[in-house]
Amino acid sequence: MKAMQISQYGKDEKVILTEVKTPAVGAHDILIEVYAASVNPVDYKLRDGALKAVRPKKLPLTLGNDFAGIVTKIGAEVTRFKVGDAVYGAASADRWGSFAEYFVVGEQYAALKPSNLSFTEAASLPLTALTAYQALTEWLDVQPGQKIFIPGGAGGVGVVAIPIAKHLGAYVATTGSPRGRELINSLHPDLFIDYQTTDFSKQLTNYDGVFDTRGGDDLIKAFSILKPKGKIVSIAGIPDKAFAKREELPQAIQLALAINARKVHSLAKKHEVSYHYFMKRADGIQLEKITHLIEKGVIKPIIDKIFTFEETQAALDYVEAGKTKGKVVITVKGHLS
Repeated sequence: MKAMQISQYGKDEKVILTEVKTPAVGAHDILIEVYAASVNPVDYKLRDGALKAVRPKKLPLTLGNDFAGIVTKIGAEVTRFKVGDAVYGAASADRWGSFAEYFVVGEQYAALKPSNLSFTEAASLPLTALTAYQALTEWLDVQPGQKIFIPGGAGGVGVVAIPIAKHLGAYVATTGSPRGRELINSLHPDLFIDYQTTDFSKQLTNYDGVFDTRGGDDLIKAFSILKPKGKIVSIAGIPDKAFAKREELPQAIQLALAINARKVHSLAKKHEVSYHYFMKRADGIQLEKITHLIEKGVIKPIIDKIFTFEETQAALDYVEAGKTKGKVVITVKGHLS
């Protein structure tokens, strides 16, 4: 089969179309003929080597996390799927590679494709939807009436997080550029802030939670808008020792991350709030809950641009440029329906 691989880490490394063996299917695995896969910032961060301490991989490596396609083979002990099922999902931490004609995952990481979505649309959602759902329900424990700030409302995670937070009953503020305002307003946040003209930290106050999708200065400023005992959960900020312990990383890495995160934890202490860094957990059962939200119209796929399989490198470049509104999808099999 064909796959898009890197042979070494580095920002200048390009994905190469490579002929590789079709992956073997274990007892609890399903083999998927990939129709579409989406691109996420984690893909180029993995290529750069930025995640090799927390997500070590064997090279050469096929990139890709999200997928949608058809089950072509099942393991001897698989109970949730049968051959011919249309499925979607996100890869587990230890098994990537959806930028390929075929992809193997444990059955626990996939779900039946939403009935109202094409393969292309379905592939755009698993990683971002799981990330947003876990951040809002597990880490922030959003309750009706709470005030939640989600910067970067037009980004791949933001366009899913805003409607989920609204569905949970929160008052939602977000930021964006004038170019992204129409898209963000279609998601119905309670407050839109143009980050080009307004400093959100001067306007927002007494918030219950922040779902940080941007890191950098936005993260640092976010501490000041929270009420005491408020929470910040970040996917773009600084990994800390608590994250390293959950991931069972070596002691040396735990110590290094503890040192690197001193500034954010100092800010958290100063403002009497908590800070948590996390990476999404692949979870097919949780994805089934997300499917219900998709089929009810709560979550809708927002696709910025579609690339062919042969254009995977261009798709990575496009996402890395940081100007996407919604998600970028690769049609591996060329199916748009």
